[in-house]
Amino acid sequence: MFDIFTIIIFLALAVFIFLRLRSVLAQRTGRERPPYEVTLPSRPAKASPHPAKASQPPGDRWKGIAESGSPVAAGLDEIATADPSFDAKHFITGARTAYEMIVTSFAEGDRRQLRSLLSREAYNRFDAAITEREGRGETAETRFVSIDGSTVTAAELRGRTAQITVRFVSKLFSATRDRSGTVIDGNAEKVTDNREEWTFARNISSRDPNWKIVATAAEQRGRCLSA
Repeated sequence: MFDIFTIIIFLALAVFIFLRLRSVLAQRTGRERPPYEVTLPSRPAKASPHPAKASQPPGDRWKGIAESGSPVAAGLDEIATADPSFDAKHFITGARTAYEMIVTSFAEGDRRQLRSLLSREAYNRFDAAITEREGRGETAETRFVSIDGSTVTAAELRGRTAQITVRFVSKLFSATRDRSGTVIDGNAEKVTDNREEWTFARNISSRDPNWKIVATAAEQRGRCLSA
């Protein structure tokens, strides 16, 4: 049998444990962060972006990209119908980035970068131009100042291949030097207004989401490739 002293000790211990638990539980407000950050989207992801696009008024679907009822808008409609994941604004952002990377890589003779961004036929043309330039002992330099415009001028679906042509308007420094370093084309100190139309293509049946350049046409740029 426990004596009165032992019972008092157990009671005191029980009271201490109860008060301790209460003080801890009272601090749990439900706002504590888990031991790792969990980022959730602000709204549930949609199973497919296509229904959302289809629900938009026809005149607003390509707002800022193509005029409603134009051949370009019709071509974009055709591409989006065949490929519900197609996002025109995202495409233009990527096209602008690819444009700058390709022009710069061409000047630097970076074949590895070009190969990842161009179709095989386009790459062969760029590679031949670089080889010819190297054979003459010439070097090229290009520095972008800005890309002032990127307008979709054509869009169509050829079988399972989507093709979109974009007209770029940019400002850049561009010059070609001979073996001695003398500028023989362009101007390394003067900004040049540059206008080109590039055609991007992608097989919509492919899991590869990347578009590749299949043709380029320059209105103005020193020794630019045309195809």
